[in-house]
Amino acid sequence: AVARRIGKFEEANGGTLLLDEISEMDPHLQAKLLRVIQEREIDRVGGTQPIKVDIRLIATSNRDLEQAIRDGTMREDLFYRLNVVNIEVPALRNRPQDIEFLAEHFTAKYADANGVPALPLSDAARQKLRSHAWRGNVRELENTMHRAVLLATGEEISADMIVLTFDANHGQGANSGAGSAGAEGGTRTNGAADANGQPAAGQFGLVGQTVAEVERDLIIETLHHCLGNRTHAANILGISIRTLRNKLKQYTGEGVSVPMPGELDRAAL
Repeated sequence: AVARRIGKFEEANGGTLLLDEISEMDPHLQAKLLRVIQEREIDRVGGTQPIKVDIRLIATSNRDLEQAIRDGTMREDLFYRLNVVNIEVPALRNRPQDIEFLAEHFTAKYADANGVPALPLSDAARQKLRSHAWRGNVRELENTMHRAVLLATGEEISADMIVLTFDANHGQGANSGAGSAGAEGGTRTNGAADANGQPAAGQFGLVGQTVAEVERDLIIETLHHCLGNRTHAANILGISIRTLRNKLKQYTGEGVSVPMPGELDRAAL
């Protein structure tokens, strides 16, 4: 090694360290973490002496940790070491009063990040946000508003810019209206239902497709939403621009029609 790099525990000495999704940690690492908590010291890679640390730990999880203990994926002794003060944050669907506040926060955040004006939400957009189930909680809302900021073109963020995923537990597509399609949907559905209120044929168009086919449809559909803009599409998809370009090169080689930047604008003229 040509330079010494300190680890996260040593870097957080005298402060607070956040352990996100603690339930996903490998059991072998859980044992090491337990020792650090008990002994308040760490062993630096290549070091010969233990290093004392004084930190406050905050651990988060979206799982039932007591059930994880029963399943054998969470160490019981580590759970009790961490479980000093337990704060349960309700799911977003159980605190609807927070939805608009968070939506406005994420709108301002991503407008600033992308160098565009922070547009207000229309009344219809607010209603659409309030009526969604938000199975993905705050992360889903954040991605939805990031997408809306990138897609918005007028003086406000309209309901059409709020592209939501299908919620099977609530019996309707998150995008209402004929011919709508979510950026994460993969296939177009008409949001219709039969006389018994059940989703019409074609509502579950993903069934029967391979993962690769769904991924391809999602990428192409997102490009359509972004009018062929690769950078915006990569942001929405949560992948690097290099990965997106490699995927598009592959699809072009397979004979798939790939939207080009500005092509959809010209087609509309």
